[in-house]
Amino acid sequence: MALTSPFGYSRCPYLADSIKMADMSNTNDTFSRLVSDMSLEDRKNLLERLSSQSNLSQDPLYEESEDTYKEDLTAQFSRLPWYGRLVCFIASIFKSIPPDKVFEDSRVARLGKIIESKAPGYFDYKRVMMLPAFHAALNELKIGARFFYNALNMSLNHDKGAFFAFLASLEIHDLYSRLQKETDPLKFVERHPDISEMDLRHTVFRTMDTIFETLSEQERESMYTNAHSLYNLKALASFPFERVILSFLPDSLVNGPSCPVYVVKEHLMSLNDILYSFKDPPSITLIQSLFVFQLQDKEERKNFDMDMEMRELLSKAETSLLTFRRFNKHVPLNLILRCATHNMMLEPKLLTGGEDWFVTFQDYWRQHVEKQIATYMWNRRKKELFESFRYFLKGRDLMFLDNTASDTNPDGITVSGSFSLSFLQTFYTVVFVNDLNGLLRTILLDGDFVKREQRTSFTEGYNDLMKLESDIKDFDQSLSATGRLGKRYILALEDPSVPTRLRKTQLVIEDATETVQLIIERTRKAIDAVIAVLNAIITKDLEGNYEALSNMAHFIGKTDLSSTASRHKETIFLNNVTEAIQKLQKTIQLLDDINVIELGI
Repeated sequence: MALTSPFGYSRCPYLADSIKMADMSNTNDTFSRLVSDMSLEDRKNLLERLSSQSNLSQDPLYEESEDTYKEDLTAQFSRLPWYGRLVCFIASIFKSIPPDKVFEDSRVARLGKIIESKAPGYFDYKRVMMLPAFHAALNELKIGARFFYNALNMSLNHDKGAFFAFLASLEIHDLYSRLQKETDPLKFVERHPDISEMDLRHTVFRTMDTIFETLSEQERESMYTNAHSLYNLKALASFPFERVILSFLPDSLVNGPSCPVYVVKEHLMSLNDILYSFKDPPSITLIQSLFVFQLQDKEERKNFDMDMEMRELLSKAETSLLTFRRFNKHVPLNLILRCATHNMMLEPKLLTGGEDWFVTFQDYWRQHVEKQIATYMWNRRKKELFESFRYFLKGRDLMFLDNTASDTNPDGITVSGSFSLSFLQTFYTVVFVNDLNGLLRTILLDGDFVKREQRTSFTEGYNDLMKLESDIKDFDQSLSATGRLGKRYILALEDPSVPTRLRKTQLVIEDATETVQLIIERTRKAIDAVIAVLNAIITKDLEGNYEALSNMAHFIGKTDLSSTASRHKETIFLNNVTEAIQKLQKTIQLLDDINVIELGI
């Protein structure tokens, strides 16, 4: 968003850049252009078009077998007939273990044989070892799960609120559309141009809360189902497959890698819970939304084809989901864990996750509205600021620096504070040289100061103001292609490593910003010093004498106290000094206002 000059054309896009950078550093819930620039209709049309071309199956990922072999061994042992108990008792004598343990071992061995019969090569119940077939299946499952990692990182990790907002725009379209239209602060301002910021904020947020209250149970359930599926997918994609796989070692008995169950038992229990919880495949809307976010990394590539990229990702997604189904179908993980742990009642736990979608979405929208209100207030202050420029600079356009970002030089370096320098450069030419320098120079050359420190302060302040133009031009030249900072910046941009390039360019910008701040602070101190002395010049002591200059008569012509001409000359001089004070104070005020605008607060 570029500043709009009151003189009729766009100004200072780099102010918006600095605010955008501040937003990015303060929050991580910002849509990229690919997402935010898509209208609601564009989103729906894109996903509908892709849905018609997609072969994503909605078959369950996990189907529970009817033969669960779930047994309460303690209860079953207690119900054994006398001869069954006798057999266990006799066996316990030879094995030196309790009879109930004999019964348990027999039932576990029976389950082990069933596993080996139904899924050979995955588990050795006698040695309690995971076998090569399981190792291979786990590798395949890892590849399928990790495919989704980047998409999940861009959504849940990078910008969860924005992702849920995007998903809501598709799943609960009507409510999202109302939020978008009815919480736009500009709509309220159009009806009430003079509304205060407090009233605007109160009205907009009250409207937002009212809209959220209309969310139906069906809509909540739809979003929760997607959110829960998303969290399950994340749990699977983030599972420590490598840690389990690396626990497998070569085993000559099975001619491949094997691993004792006890070594990876906790991880397998966790994987069992995840797979059980992830029974239903993600909806096609959810998968497509994930990929829209993932493709934000590629949006600036030349010849970027959204449809082609999405079709390719959807095809890979179907392949990955197929690996989940295949693993669940061929690997009886829950039975293996029952057998390995001797817990025939073991059941996987249903994982939670996704319950926070509504709070996340609501918080995101609240922040979104806050930013809209802040942007409106920023624009209003900006307009007021340029109106002040119009009067103070006598209608003169700001003299922008040649090598910082501006409308005339969009490729310039974005440096915080450069707008203040543009103002000061214009102030020097339009106000200081034409309106102030003559008076200040006369006081410096002809004034006899009562106090030495006043002369010193005034001289230093005046000299710093005189150097202001050259300081700004030297800084601007340092940013040119042949300047100290400009050459460093160009070299930094040529670095092939993205992290290194960002770090190097940031260091140049930090150095430039430091120089800008030094110039601004030095100018502010100079103006404050000159104002202090000028105030002293027009102030009288208790005896009616002017405090700062011992030769005040030289300036006001008081050779004859009753002379009308002398009194007139005194009035003119004092008015000139007072006007100079006011213009210098206005300069400080405008610098403060610019700082508020440039920081975007």
